[in-house]
Amino acid sequence: MTLQNILIFAILILAYRLLLRRLSRGWVLLVLSCLSVFWLQPALPIRYLDFWLPVGTLALTVFAWAVTAPPEDRSLKNNLPALLVVGGIVVLMGLTRFITQTGLITPGRPPQIFPILAVVLVVGAFTWAVARQKRTNPVLLAGGIILLITLLVVLKYPPLTNWVSGLLREWNGQSAALASPLDIRWLGFSYISFRLIHTLRDRQTGRLPGVSLQEYVNYVIFFPAVTAGPIDRLERFIGDLRKPSNLDSGQFMAGGKRLLAGLFRKFVLADALALIALNATNASQVSSSGWTWVLLYAFAFQIYFDFSGYTDIAIGLGIWLGIVLPENFNRPYLKPNLTQFWNNWHMTLTGWFRAYYFNPLTRAMRSSKKRFPTWFILLFTQVTTMVLIGMWHGITWSFIIWGLWQGVGLFVQNRYSEWAKPRTAGWISQPGWAKTFNALGVFLTFNYLALGWVWFTVPDPAQALQVIGRLFGA
Repeated sequence: MTLQNILIFAILILAYRLLLRRLSRGWVLLVLSCLSVFWLQPALPIRYLDFWLPVGTLALTVFAWAVTAPPEDRSLKNNLPALLVVGGIVVLMGLTRFITQTGLITPGRPPQIFPILAVVLVVGAFTWAVARQKRTNPVLLAGGIILLITLLVVLKYPPLTNWVSGLLREWNGQSAALASPLDIRWLGFSYISFRLIHTLRDRQTGRLPGVSLQEYVNYVIFFPAVTAGPIDRLERFIGDLRKPSNLDSGQFMAGGKRLLAGLFRKFVLADALALIALNATNASQVSSSGWTWVLLYAFAFQIYFDFSGYTDIAIGLGIWLGIVLPENFNRPYLKPNLTQFWNNWHMTLTGWFRAYYFNPLTRAMRSSKKRFPTWFILLFTQVTTMVLIGMWHGITWSFIIWGLWQGVGLFVQNRYSEWAKPRTAGWISQPGWAKTFNALGVFLTFNYLALGWVWFTVPDPAQALQVIGRLFGA
């Protein structure tokens, strides 16, 4: 989100909460969230794709609700108004093509209205067909998870993204030779897909609460958090959504403080550090070891202030709406080891992987007929978890190596901690030594993480190795 987007959202929220508070919060959120996926979607060079991707977001969300909702919550009588609102907004966005040649709320001019109507009717017909089923379909649940993972792979693997871009360009009568992975940038899909997978998986295990279509759409595309998280859980979100909420002075001040803190972190600190932070361009322009460390430290703090700033903004806007989003960062660079760092950095993402990958895999390996050594289970689960987190950012060698760096570091730190704990217990019990060990741990952990950021920000592994060599005078 740009500064302009955030300020407009803040004005709209305050206008609703102070002047139009008699309106239903759920319906206001539904309208604003549906409009936001069109408004925030970046413009794309492939004709009409920046319109169809937000439509795809809404369609996948409605499909996922139809598949995950228990039969007693699928009543069309109760959910038809929300379905009509979602479909009506899509059609309304399509009709803006007759108002302007460049796009009113959408980034570009929408396509012809007849294909839009056809898509809306197909989505509505599918929802109606699933709603008539008397039980949850396990095939649709599994198929939904596979579809979302497939879409993630397509969007995160540059050669595959480039190939799909070429196909779409040819279909639209554009030059396939100009295809680029940057042609397909789907607003917030990394976060949206994880929310959807969470609900599909929890329905498979019987843990998902029943919700209406309106509540489900509000959860998946809640506009303060749609672009950069945090990744909330459905049961926690609807708990806040169903509570009566009025914007009192305490809420106003709490939300305002988080919003201002986020704006300062993102648009002052992070954007200022971005001017000197390490990147693929300046990585080859600096020759001295000292200045390379300066660039690397600048990036380490720039990425922190950027992510945590957006989180503060989302939390602040959420407080004004009566939705208390989960925290995502808790002073991670002040933690004395990698385990504590990852328990306090992008907490909702690591919590998601812990719940849906790390813990199930660990239980499966421990209960397997083939007895795996404890150290091997820990090594395999930690390394593969961090590699998957790296690939969530992009399926490239640099992100994979970054994941390996983090996973191996976590394993070594865990094994060392187990070895050192009984040998240093006497020293750590003394306040002076405890502070010394903590400070040393913070220093070593931060610098290990900083070196890992080289792989994260420099896309070419060979260039990343050169940067690491230059850091140590090679």
